Amino acid sequence: MSVRRQPRRAFQLVLFPVSRLHHRPRFFHSKTSSPASNRKPAFPNVKASEIKAEEAIDTSVLKPYTEEEKKLLAQKYTPEQLAAIEIGESAIDLKDVVRQGRMRQDPWRLPYLDDLSKIQPIADFPVRGPVQPPDPKLRMKNDDEIAQDLLDFAEGHPDGVNAVDWLKFFNNTTTTVGDPNAEANPRSSLAAEIPNYTDDDPEVKRKRIRALARRGRPGDEEPDEGTKRMLLDTGYTLKGIRDFRVKTLVRHRVVNQTRLGKIPSIYCLAVAGNGDGMVGLGEGKSFESNDALLMARNNAIKNMKPVRRYERRTIFGDVDGKVAAAQVSLMNRPPGFGLRCQHYIFEICRAAGISDLAARVRRSRNPMNVCKATIQALHTQRDPEQIAIARGKKFVDVRKVYYGGMVS
Repeated sequence: MSVRRQPRRAFQLVLFPVSRLHHRPRFFHSKTSSPASNRKPAFPNVKASEIKAEEAIDTSVLKPYTEEEKKLLAQKYTPEQLAAIEIGESAIDLKDVVRQGRMRQDPWRLPYLDDLSKIQPIADFPVRGPVQPPDPKLRMKNDDEIAQDLLDFAEGHPDGVNAVDWLKFFNNTTTTVGDPNAEANPRSSLAAEIPNYTDDDPEVKRKRIRALARRGRPGDEEPDEGTKRMLLDTGYTLKGIRDFRVKTLVRHRVVNQTRLGKIPSIYCLAVAGNGDGMVGLGEGKSFESNDALLMARNNAIKNMKPVRRYERRTIFGDVDGKVAAAQVSLMNRPPGFGLRCQHYIFEICRAAGISDLAARVRRSRNPMNVCKATIQALHTQRDPEQIAIARGKKFVDVRKVYYGGMVS
């Protein structure tokens, strides 16, 4: 090392001083607050107690049952059930009912203002009265009586008829003669005409037999041993499993290295569901592609389990699933949102009967792990009733819905 190095360095520091850069400190600890979080809000916080919002709740709109209403309830409920209803309503605070009966602001609210206590002839179907015993003299109207109804309708609208008048006419006009309330619960109805299969023409018979032999009847084929075993294990019928939605998600060639060499085979991953809350995954591996597909299909039907669905269209809240390095996050969405997710998750949701959902796949995109993580997330949803019990609240408080008709 040269002895001139240190004097030269000192000479450079004197002529060209190094400017010190002031860096903003980084906060790595969760408890350390950043300077931006210490800012005061633009508007002061106002508590509900200061504006006396609790005292502003008017509970006079909730009135007890009248004698007429109790008589109507007694037609459908037993005295024990009526006593249970009165005890249950008395246990709920009226302030909670009024507070939860306010106008909803969520995406599932009605697009119009209505308390649902009155029937609108344009938007609602008319109520034809309570269900009564069938009238033994009830019969269908003939052509002359139907023509007379049309004539009376036309005479009652001399200025013309619009679409709303036609809708009221079709909804309010009965098709039977007798007790008008008995039409709500008829004992019998008209059936379709039974086709005639006993034709006397021998040529027609030969054509029908030839067509059936050429086409083959569905269900006459004998199922294989794997399908028979699956039917015995699950209790399904051969006709029932044909209505399931079965989709092959993954199919590729795999190789097993042994001391005798490489042994190739076909791997398949399938999903099965009934489109109404049941879904399952199944794997199959065989030397033949058809055998692997059939094995995966049978295993998927055998592994079908129920999935929780909110309003029969989406999931309850946001759930996560992790298999190996694949992480899947499923999020519920409002009606009409659709399925905006990866195509593997799309097919699984279609099989389960889920129509509104968003998903995000993090880290690994391995198809098999993504499918398994999706099924794991769907089966690990939290039950809202169990959440309410854990919080010590009623189920109606969690969903902000009270079954008293006060929510619009």
